[in-house]
Amino acid sequence: MAAYEFKVSVVSRYIEEQSDADKSQYVFAYTITIRNTGTIAAQLISRHWVITNASNQIQEIHGLGVVGHQPLLQPGEQFEYTSGATLTTPQGTMYGEYFCVAEDGTRFEAEIPEFVLTLPRTLH
Repeated sequence: MAAYEFKVSVVSRYIEEQSDADKSQYVFAYTITIRNTGTIAAQLISRHWVITNASNQIQEIHGLGVVGHQPLLQPGEQFEYTSGATLTTPQGTMYGEYFCVAEDGTRFEAEIPEFVLTLPRTLH
C-alpha cells in the first residue's frame, strides 16, 4: 500500500429543475468521496478540473480546497461533498486531480477519474 494515496469516487446526476434546454443550460450535480487509502495523514489543498462538453469545448478550473474545505484525512478516513457543473450541451465529461500535502510535508496528487455528465434519457 502506498504511503500517500487518496482514492476518489464520483456519482453524477442531471438536475432537470435547474436546467433550461432552450438556453443551452444543462445543470449536473456530482457527489465525490475522497478516502485516504494511504498510511499517512494528508490534507487536500487544491483542485484542478477539466470539463469538456459534447462540442469539445474545454473549461479548466483551479481553486483552493473543495466546497470551502481543505479536509485533513487520517488513514482510512473519508470526506464526501456535492458540487455541480453547468454545460451548454446535454453531455460532457469531467476529470482532474487534487493536490495534497501529507503530514510529513510530502506533496502528492490524487487523480479524479473521468466521469460522464449526461441526461438520463440520452444513454442507450
